[in-house]
Amino acid sequence: MKVIIMCGGKGTRLREETEFKPKPMVEIGGRPVLWHIMSIYARHGHKDFILPLGYKGEVIKQYFHDYRIRNTDFTVDLATGAMTTHECNSCTDWKVTLCDTGQETLKGARIKRVAQHIDTDRFMVTYGDGVSDIDIDKLVEFHKKSGKIGTFTGVRMPSRFGAVQTDADGNILSWQEKPVLNEYINCGFFVFKREFLDYLDEDESCDLEKQPLERLAADGQLSMYPHEGFWECMDTLRDWQKLNAMWDKGSAPWAKGFKV
Repeated sequence: MKVIIMCGGKGTRLREETEFKPKPMVEIGGRPVLWHIMSIYARHGHKDFILPLGYKGEVIKQYFHDYRIRNTDFTVDLATGAMTTHECNSCTDWKVTLCDTGQETLKGARIKRVAQHIDTDRFMVTYGDGVSDIDIDKLVEFHKKSGKIGTFTGVRMPSRFGAVQTDADGNILSWQEKPVLNEYINCGFFVFKREFLDYLDEDESCDLEKQPLERLAADGQLSMYPHEGFWECMDTLRDWQKLNAMWDKGSAPWAKGFKV
């Protein structure tokens, strides 16, 4: 199944890192977060990727253009300029299609603009900044059983603040520090039938989460796969530091079974 990873945003809330590189290229443990996301899918056998590019897309193009050289030994004959690459034990067998989709284009339009590369009955989509220990096989199975055109993955997030309950006199009845909220939020990891492309438009103002998904929900064609495990969005410098600390300690929940 084709996997689209959104790579066009500017990542303004992580400006410390994204001033000179696109957000998907910000590194965790010396590898772009994009590589981590792709590895999550590849671990489940999905290795055919489409990357809609926008802000500083040339950095992502250069990374994959040089991928084999970055990850293998090679010999250069300085007299002739001939180069021989040697066996690459850490190289991957992924196929990556990189598409310029515009600097200001919103996510729905980015998907529509790469539609010519989607040649399967279903395809997957996720954001270029979120990592998870999600079981992609179970997600796809859930989607197929739902019979819906689209499925997104929902997670429950902890509150940013503590929650306190009191009686009428101000006596504390309960205190919870950053309790997990009951509501689910969309964390990406979508699966769509090809028909979803009809809900999208190439106009750069077409935003995935607004009219397309709202229409899909109104038509009764959207389901949610509940994920109770780990998910983290690398949205701020603090998030980036947290994810790197997990990786450095060898306790990154999303990275089990990665080929590094």
